Amino acid sequence: MAKFSLAASERDFFHLVTRAILVNPFSNERKRVEFEICGLSSKLSAYELHKRSKQIVTSRLQQLKESGRNDITRFSGNDRYLVENAYLYHAFHLFSDAFDGLIKEQIAKEDSPVSVGFAKEALALLTGSGFSSQEAVRYFALFYQMRRAYYFIRKGLVGRSRSMRALRQSLWSNVITNDIRLYTQHLWNRMEDFSTLLLGETGTGKGTAAAAIGRSGYIPFNERKGIFTESFTRAFISITLSHYSEQLIESELFGHRKGAFTGAIEAHRGIFSRCSPHGAIFLDEIGEVSLPIQVKLLQVLQERSYSAVGSHEKQRFKGRVIGAANRTLDALLTEGRFRYDFYYRLCSDIISIPPLRQRLQEDPDEMTDLLEHTIRRIIGYSSPELAADIALKIKKYLPSDYQWSGNVRELEQCVRRLLLKGSYEITVTASPHTGDLLQEAINSGSMSAQELLACYCKLLYDRLGSYESVARQISLDRRTVKKHIEYWLEKPV
Repeated sequence: MAKFSLAASERDFFHLVTRAILVNPFSNERKRVEFEICGLSSKLSAYELHKRSKQIVTSRLQQLKESGRNDITRFSGNDRYLVENAYLYHAFHLFSDAFDGLIKEQIAKEDSPVSVGFAKEALALLTGSGFSSQEAVRYFALFYQMRRAYYFIRKGLVGRSRSMRALRQSLWSNVITNDIRLYTQHLWNRMEDFSTLLLGETGTGKGTAAAAIGRSGYIPFNERKGIFTESFTRAFISITLSHYSEQLIESELFGHRKGAFTGAIEAHRGIFSRCSPHGAIFLDEIGEVSLPIQVKLLQVLQERSYSAVGSHEKQRFKGRVIGAANRTLDALLTEGRFRYDFYYRLCSDIISIPPLRQRLQEDPDEMTDLLEHTIRRIIGYSSPELAADIALKIKKYLPSDYQWSGNVRELEQCVRRLLLKGSYEITVTASPHTGDLLQEAINSGSMSAQELLACYCKLLYDRLGSYESVARQISLDRRTVKKHIEYWLEKPV
């Protein structure tokens, strides 16, 4: 059969389409490429720009069809690569709304995989363009993964500030990598080897970022049954390690056999055995775990195996591991309370979650985005008017330079209290200059020992968010920590 080829102008255009596929969808580069696809220099809204790009790509593929060149197997070399990408771009965007509907339906149905009514049409489009049946099924599953990643990153992590734009790009790269060609060829079924460490202050949204990663893993499609083999709703499991005692944490992680210890009246499955092979486990406050537990977690990361308490039987873990810690992890490493080998095995990727004060400093309009997002979560629909009213009340009750030591979590509770009471009183006095005051006092020797300890406790409380976390950090009991913090708050500074 005669081979097809592209004209020079067609080749240039499909190069642009390939660039649109390869760039991070949360980057400014994506917008620049779509402007080139559209042949425009003036600005359009992101929605209109994307809509027009899809229409133009569809039109150019229609031209190939009209010229009888709509079979990718008749192209070769780089021309085939470019045409393949154009058809994949077209198919992905043609069914993007259907994938979004599927995501929402799956959320509503929770753990039972839902039927994919548009699968036959999508697979027929791909095979009709020359992709094999096996290729079509795999690309269909990749489409679903990419759409979930975009959906959960965009929906869960709002904000226009520079640091939030960078965070969304980092999360996309964590799921799909920075090179989708590399990912689709070599890594789509190997991401379990890439652990992630999220760093950020309490309340910044580390759990939301982890969920976006954990719900966006590759899930195979079962063509015969017309469903994806797993529901992404059960693909993500979260555990806050500081909530468990040293005696219980090992059982919660790895499970135990009946009779393994006093009180183990029946067998228990740990979260590693409950996690889907296509999912991820989120280990929050990972800096709080003891050295013996770190050794066992290191074995999971290195050998992908573990044993339940009271058992010598090896079990295999196939999911990803996501850890989260506050920035005091550096101190824990230096003090020998966090193993370097565990840290280096955990940090295939390190993603920093910006504090709210930084986001607002970069762009004050970030508050508008966050309030509208929070209101929508609380009442179930958008209400810019209600969000604007809450914004006015925040300005009334809080100083313009308020530091939001509890970050986004504190802002959410502020909104709820304003909705309930119409007023907001600061219950924990944030001290944005505590660290500076402590450093100055150390340099000048101007504080007593009690004042230094009280100031240090307050500094840690602002970072960690609870008396218990501070107590563990500096080896004091909770009541003593609380006493020191209250002393500092009552003392004029």
